[in-house]
Amino acid sequence: MSQWLTLCSVDQILPGCGVCALADGQQIALFRPYADEQIFALSNIDPFAQASVLSRGIIAEHQGELWVASPLKKQHFRLTDGLCMEDEAHSISAYDVRVHDGNVELNTASLQVQTS
Repeated sequence: MSQWLTLCSVDQILPGCGVCALADGQQIALFRPYADEQIFALSNIDPFAQASVLSRGIIAEHQGELWVASPLKKQHFRLTDGLCMEDEAHSISAYDVRVHDGNVELNTASLQVQTS
């Protein structure tokens, strides 16, 4: 059974930006590419630099897909699934999120699957 954890209000994420939220002791990077309520959630840890910085990355579109570029070493991670464009072995976790009543919610079942 899925449980949803409220992380923040969707209005707390500016369009075109990301923010970091803490869920079950893990840093989650939340991205809002456009002014609508579409939100993506990835691990906030850059696997190349081992730093908590991905939420500060730049969102870009490449070949019809949305990516975030790490602010440190510039590797790109696909917002839908965390795939690393430059090296699939360094892909990161992606999490199920939704907007419900104006709040961004994380499916805690997806969090548990990724950490086990």
